[in-house]
Amino acid sequence: MPINAFSDHLVRATSDSPRTLSERAYFNLRQDIVQGLLAPGERLRVEHLKDRYDVGAGTLREALALLVSDALVTVEGQRGYRVSEISLGDLKDLTDTRVMLETEALRQSIRHGSPQWEAELTAAFDSLTQAELQRGGLEPSHWEPANKRFHEALIAAHRSPWSKHLLGILYRHGERYRHVAIRMGATQSVQRDVHEEHTSIYIAALARQEARAALALESHIRLTCDLLLQHTA
Repeated sequence: MPINAFSDHLVRATSDSPRTLSERAYFNLRQDIVQGLLAPGERLRVEHLKDRYDVGAGTLREALALLVSDALVTVEGQRGYRVSEISLGDLKDLTDTRVMLETEALRQSIRHGSPQWEAELTAAFDSLTQAELQRGGLEPSHWEPANKRFHEALIAAHRSPWSKHLLGILYRHGERYRHVAIRMGATQSVQRDVHEEHTSIYIAALARQEARAALALESHIRLTCDLLLQHTA
């Protein structure tokens, strides 16, 4: 992929505002994969999907190529595309990698964060609090964007575009496994206060307590993996 095209993809991967038909197809396909509407291992036939997403075959192939770079889709030579498989081994590796990158990014963000970083983190936490404590219970369609915004705000002062890009990809894969956990009923098998987890991370980060914030974040990230492992066991 040329450097300028890759730079554009860095922007696309962290944005949810499509500017072109191929970006719209990319976002829609990505969302359907993450939510499980396109199942792991499912064959992705261009001739069928172009009608489903109302785009041409060339546009759809551009979107699929971007999803291959996100590791959400695999390409099998002349046999076409498939939704990437999932496994407990993949989830463990994903979780370990995300913990390694995101906790260090949080530490760096705490060290370099300005008053503006604090203000944006507080705004993101306030939005997340509204989504988590709203009447009628947590609504995933409202909570997921607020959760993503909060995690991005935590590491916003980290100065590595590569880390942010990779964490964006890992976040999407983590979201995919969260949907799997919900469908399997794994989240109902244990009492979990997600808002308290987020509050602990937020308070420690705002107090510039690197070690405490990193430990709280690691515990929070690992819990979905632990729940699925316990459930399948």
